[in-house]
Amino acid sequence: MNLKRCFNALLGLGVVVSFISCQSKGTPNENMTTREVSVHQVDIGEGISTNTYSASIEGTTNVEIRPQISGYLSKIFVDEGAYVKAGQSLFKIDDSPFLEQYNTAKAAVEVAVANLKNIKIDLDRKVELVENKIVSDLQVTQATASYDAAHASLAQAQAAMNAAKINLDFCLIKAPVSGFIGRLPYRLGSLVSPSTAEPLTLLTDINEVYAYFSMSESAFVNFQEQRSANTAMDSVTLILSNGKTYYHKGVIDAIAGQFDKNTGSIAIRAKFSNPERKLRAGNTGRIEIAQKIEDVLLVPIKSTLAIQDKIYVYKLSNESKVEQVEVEVVGKTTEDYYVRSGVQKGETVLNGGLGFFRPGMVVNAKQQ
Repeated sequence: MNLKRCFNALLGLGVVVSFISCQSKGTPNENMTTREVSVHQVDIGEGISTNTYSASIEGTTNVEIRPQISGYLSKIFVDEGAYVKAGQSLFKIDDSPFLEQYNTAKAAVEVAVANLKNIKIDLDRKVELVENKIVSDLQVTQATASYDAAHASLAQAQAAMNAAKINLDFCLIKAPVSGFIGRLPYRLGSLVSPSTAEPLTLLTDINEVYAYFSMSESAFVNFQEQRSANTAMDSVTLILSNGKTYYHKGVIDAIAGQFDKNTGSIAIRAKFSNPERKLRAGNTGRIEIAQKIEDVLLVPIKSTLAIQDKIYVYKLSNESKVEQVEVEVVGKTTEDYYVRSGVQKGETVLNGGLGFFRPGMVVNAKQQ
């Protein structure tokens, strides 16, 4: 009796398993549910694309302050980071030896002047005597030559005095331009000379600054094409290192004459006004250049999928199957990508929810 019950139980279990197995089998189309999805039709339009380039900031004038003479620093009138005006005193080299040289040269000039006067008196007297036939013409010629030599000696002494005065003036080093003082590597008592490797300091004029950046060859060709037709292309925006936009617009004022063979890029310089002196030499940032794009394909950003550094869309074939294709993006707005290739005008792409779909799936398109 127990054996019969066990047999019946096993038979029933086999029927259930067989039924479940039959229910699980079938064609893929019978088991898959066609998903309804919103789609977007690709169209052609125009817009503004913003390209960004890394930039470094430099002052319009960077002057190395170097001594013109050798000597010991006796005074330092400024501190690191101070703002100075053109003509302001910066350093002083001990001028004692140069002052003595100047005094000696000045005394030599006075001697030469006195000597010239004596010789001039002698020449005038002989000129009078030769008229009265008291002295010969030869003596007058000799006196004239002595006078010329004395005159030359005076000029030589004056040149030596002027040179000594220049060296004396070099003892006081002044700012050639207005700007900010850099690091001061030397202290009072340091021996400096024109041959010293490191300058006394670096003086930077930052009332205006330069932003240097590089552009690839293809980007530069596009930039030049639009620049020739629109001078506003020279206007650029500076994004500071903290992500904020600098409140003064810049203008491109110089482009290198050739591309760098190693990097394949060309150097470009933009000038920015810096009246508040917010920017300093050595700052970094990003240059943004807006370019107008015409006859470009518009694809909603929500219709795209980013995989590593590539952008993809899911477009529908004639059989309503999902196909994954890569697109070339040349710019964007807050809502759309500007696409150059990968899709064509009039093609249909999935409009969001891309994570739920796979290539080859059949969907029910719902036009948005």
